[in-house]
Amino acid sequence: MGHRMIELSKIDAEKPVLIYGPTASGKSGLALRIAEEQGGVIINGDALQVYQGWPVLTAQPPSEDLARAPHHLYSHLAYDAPYSVGDWLRDVAPYLNGVRPIIVGGTGLYFSALTEGLAEIPPTPAAVRANADTIALPDLIAALDGETAAGIDLNNRARVQRAYEVQAATGRSIREWQVDTPPPLVSLESCTALALMPDVEWLNARIAQRFDMMMDAGALREAEAMLPIWDETAPSSKAIGAREMIQLLNGDITPDSAREAIIVATRQYAKRQRTWLRSRMKRWQIVPLPDVGDHK
Repeated sequence: MGHRMIELSKIDAEKPVLIYGPTASGKSGLALRIAEEQGGVIINGDALQVYQGWPVLTAQPPSEDLARAPHHLYSHLAYDAPYSVGDWLRDVAPYLNGVRPIIVGGTGLYFSALTEGLAEIPPTPAAVRANADTIALPDLIAALDGETAAGIDLNNRARVQRAYEVQAATGRSIREWQVDTPPPLVSLESCTALALMPDVEWLNARIAQRFDMMMDAGALREAEAMLPIWDETAPSSKAIGAREMIQLLNGDITPDSAREAIIVATRQYAKRQRTWLRSRMKRWQIVPLPDVGDHK
């Protein structure tokens, strides 16, 4: 759906493929089509599809699709496992040297780290952060070295505090860490990087349609299974609609209000994904959707 007109003859069958796009834009279907017609293994590049517990709600490929081509890094983590961009890069690295990878997902940060490299700055200890929270902005700025201070917006407290915390926690400036960023695992020149840019009305209609399909596919049964271990602070609980499904089971909201809330939240998420695409993926091949002549 939505990508029949993408000519696979124009996609080099030897090169890795990256597919980024907003939720419900048909990314997984395109990845499967490329894998079946040209060969390759499909690798998940979506931060919520790595978790067990909500495969329907996070729109992971259904079992019949999983049977048609190899898929990796889907549902490979417990629902409450911590997971970072660096963790994902480490997990994806072994697949880059084997059968042609087709990496698909909607987490822009994963794709930026994959193609631009990721500074491996250790996490900030809670005590350092708590202390930094109490320091006035001018004093944070005064503690920075000149090169770091010259390279950031000094009116942006979050940026300044981040630089201060890195320096306080590691003894090195954030600038030094960034200079030491390892080369990217995948260069844009070495792969086909497709960014799907759907028409907003077309996508909004698909988002509403997909919610109904998820309900038919058992989203509520999935929520019933998660209810005994539900923890709204667990990383997988960020899945759009998870909270509403639990509220629905508990009788706290009506089916209509759950549907409305989930569709609105999904559309807002898709808007953020389109914004990321426009601001961070200028060197990617932009694929407008629906394609001209695509009436499916």
